[in-house]
Amino acid sequence: MFTGLVEAIGTVRSAVRGESGAVIAVDAPFAGDVADGDSVAVDGACLTVVSQTADSMTFDVMNESLRRTTLGDLEPGTAVNLERAMRAGDRLGGHVVSGHVDGVGVVERVAEDGFARRLTVSVPPELRTHIIARGSITIAGVSLTVAELSPETVTVSLIPETLERTTLGEIVRRAGAGAKPRLNLETDVMAKHVARLVAATLPAQVEAAVAARLEQTGDQ
Repeated sequence: MFTGLVEAIGTVRSAVRGESGAVIAVDAPFAGDVADGDSVAVDGACLTVVSQTADSMTFDVMNESLRRTTLGDLEPGTAVNLERAMRAGDRLGGHVVSGHVDGVGVVERVAEDGFARRLTVSVPPELRTHIIARGSITIAGVSLTVAELSPETVTVSLIPETLERTTLGEIVRRAGAGAKPRLNLETDVMAKHVARLVAATLPAQVEAAVAARLEQTGDQ
């Protein structure tokens, strides 16, 4: 599990893709402190360290992950947000993040709001019921609060600290120049569980209510 509080910005050293998947190496300041098998969130996607040196980590990325995330877009020199898995007893400063990316959004616009920047990102239709205003969302591995919600987009407000310590600062600059960056999205894990439970129980409840109503009608 992760918190969505970015620990460091890393740089992609190499990204080699083949038919069976991809091998990605990332330079990171804490590379010397990880071991094989450790979990690291790369732009919000949980990956397993397969090898490491004093200054870089290497990950195997399967095709499923490449399809569902922006990891397939990575090229040498790309900056990425990094966070190591939380340990028992760590403070949960962001929110509970699984590192399982739900979908990819596209930056639609950026607006100034005092010292903050408002970032609006399109949301795939299947994710929209899992997002609520003032709720939590993870964008590119960063834990953020939903400032505004529309039928097709989500807007978050980014303080200077977030812009400085994550890749979202560069993403805002690129978007301001007309680019449309793609970003990994993970909705709140609790919202997903609630949606799943409702989807599983509501049809049975509706069916029972209809049956009861038909029985009452028949009695009349």
